[in-house]
Amino acid sequence: MATRQSPTLTLAGARTAIAGAEARAKEIGVPMNIAIVDNATHLLAFSRMDGAKITSINIAIDKAFTAAGHKAPTSVYKEAVWPGGVAFGIWNSNGGRFLTIAGGIPIVQDGVVVGAIGCSTGTPAQDEDVAKKGVEAIMKILQGKGEKAKL
Repeated sequence: MATRQSPTLTLAGARTAIAGAEARAKEIGVPMNIAIVDNATHLLAFSRMDGAKITSINIAIDKAFTAAGHKAPTSVYKEAVWPGGVAFGIWNSNGGRFLTIAGGIPIVQDGVVVGAIGCSTGTPAQDEDVAKKGVEAIMKILQGKGEKAKL
């Protein structure tokens, strides 16, 4: 076989994740930039909430890019990227787009990364908290527990 099919998030799914993330950002009072990428790391949807930092737009996109491309949350690099760490300098890979700041989380269905979310404007802990709520929102649908939508 020379080709394969790979499941990926749709725009409807991306919008669901953004809605979940926006709701959490409002709860904690931190407006966010929220990026959703598909399984190939391409931007699928983006939301810049009123008051979100303009300097965080690309950070949110690159957090999602990193989470989808490396199939891991960006927070896993917290200790490894400091001088002497096993991943020191990794942020220079992929044209400087590889981010090691918390707030990027892959969206996984049946063990396969179908996309990712990246959030930025708050502290790394706030960004990750908001991203997790976005993932939770889409997982309810992917697991058949939420509003029915073709994702």
